[in-house]
Parts: sequence; C-alpha cells; structure tokens
Amino acid sequence: MGKTVGILCASDTELAPFLPHLKREWSRERAMLTFYGGELCGRKAVMVYSGVCKVNAAVAAQLLIDAFGAEILLNAGVAGGMAEQVRLFDTVVSEEIAYHDVAGDILTEFHPWMKSVYFPADPALLAAARKCAASLDQPVLFGRTVTGEQFIAEENRAEINRRFSPLATDMESGAVAHVCYVNQIPFLAVRSISDTAQHSGVGTFEENCERASALSAQVVLRLLEQMNADGI
Repeated sequence: MGKTVGILCASDTELAPFLPHLKREWSRERAMLTFYGGELCGRKAVMVYSGVCKVNAAVAAQLLIDAFGAEILLNAGVAGGMAEQVRLFDTVVSEEIAYHDVAGDILTEFHPWMKSVYFPADPALLAAARKCAASLDQPVLFGRTVTGEQFIAEENRAEINRRFSPLATDMESGAVAHVCYVNQIPFLAVRSISDTAQHSGVGTFEENCERASALSAQVVLRLLEQMNADGI
C-alpha cells in the first residue's frame, strides 16, 4: 500500500475537501487536535488541521510522525500570492521554503545547521508533482514559498519580494518543512492562491478560501495517484 502519508492543513476549511475521499477507519485526539486515519487513494493516510501559525503546524507535524507513523508529509491548503505572475486560484508547489520572519543565521549557525535558509522539497515528490501537473486542468506553478506569522500587507510585500522572490506566502509550511527536515521525512507543500497584491485583504481571503482549498486538494489527490504509480 506504500508509505503512510500525513496530510496537514491549517484550517478545517482547508482539510474539508479531503475528508469525503478518506475511507475513514478511526479518529483520535492528541494535543487538542483531531487526527483522522484510513485509506486515501489506495494508501494509508492520516490527516489533521493544525490551526494557524508555525508552532501549531509544528506540533501537528511532529505528532503525525511520532504518534501516527506518517512517513511522508504533504502540506495542503491556501496561500497568498506574492509574485506578479501569480493569479487567484493558481496552485503553487513549493520547490523550497524559507521563513521571512526568522533571522537566517538562527538556522545556519545553530541547530539544525542548514547549508542555507531554504528547506528543500523532496526531489521524488517534486518530480511526481511535475508529472501530474501536466494532466490537470488548472494552473500549477513551481517555485519558492515563504512562511511568516502575518497577513502580508502592502507595506512589507515589497521587502519580502526583494529578499526572497517568492511565488507565495503562508503561515505554516516552513514550520512543517522544518519538522520534516530534522526528522528526515519527505515533504512537499501544495497551496492554492486565495489572495494577491491585486486582490488583497482578509475579506478576499475569506471569500476565496473554500474554492482555493478545493483546488489544492485536487492537486494533492492527483499527486497521491502519481506517487502510487511511481512507487513512492
């Protein structure tokens, strides 16, 4: 049946599109979170929504690995578009992820002594995502994502773009990538765009979150099928 996949979303809205596809066998509570386990696309899966922010995401990711045996982690849901070419409802697959609100030398000069500030995506998962993207009837972009605990407003958008040139930003995927990095667990983030510089604001995010979440889930479900075909 392949390796057990953990799917982590920030909110219940982002997790909701996955639940009808899960042949649910159990649900369990740990650390005030509800984990759902069963079969998804022909393989064992555990899924959870963590709540917003880096610490919540890290708690959920470590529990997926330690308590529920996840051997691969996929982070799904929505993100804010940063680059000019990124449009509403595009899906961004992260080739690498950095924190935009953490000093880089914290990661390179101290644990986990990284070679750079970027957490790389797993090469095999990234290759599978590139294969399945061509078969999808929706735009899928590949590039850099940044994570930080703020809703990006105009006054700091330009500075983040200057420092990192990201396609998208969110509040959790860097933390999940961080947990996977230190645990040596394959990781990939797949996020669909709910707001951009041209369509910004909390209201825009809330209006588009459900549709963007569904699009992200479509890509992840197709990715799982490709992973099965590739023997990942």
